[in-house]
Amino acid sequence: MPSNRIGRINEEIQRELSDLLRELKDPRVKKTMVSVTRVDTTADLRYAKIFVSVYDKEQSKEVFKGLKAAGGWLRHELAERLSLRHTPELVWTEDHSITYGARILDILATLDIPKDEEAAVDAPVGGGVLDAPSLPKAETSGPSGTPAPTGDAAASDEGQSE
Repeated sequence: MPSNRIGRINEEIQRELSDLLRELKDPRVKKTMVSVTRVDTTADLRYAKIFVSVYDKEQSKEVFKGLKAAGGWLRHELAERLSLRHTPELVWTEDHSITYGARILDILATLDIPKDEEAAVDAPVGGGVLDAPSLPKAETSGPSGTPAPTGDAAASDEGQSE
């Protein structure tokens, strides 16, 4: 798990690279929509793995060729915009999480799950918390909220106060 500082640096690199990709003039990258989805930087700030999602999957190889070709310029621009001792080397990786999530949704949509309405009506709200037995309330004496003495202790207290 990255430290808080590395997490902030990852967010800043992601934000700056997203802006820089809009300024990039390479036609291989301009052809389709490209999004920086995540950045993982090593603890020594030498390498940053950039996860990129490409809208048009047929053009992803060309997009990554363009990103690798522009990597030096992008790293130089990052160095100017960020105040880091070392500007990390950019390693481009395709992010498959959006495709994976869409596939999971398709699988869930095709499942034939019978809806048991009777079980849903009988199920307690809140996971059964309402079925717990209630505890008896203790009587309190005065604003301090301490429980009032009961039984023999109450009788002995009354005798002492007089």
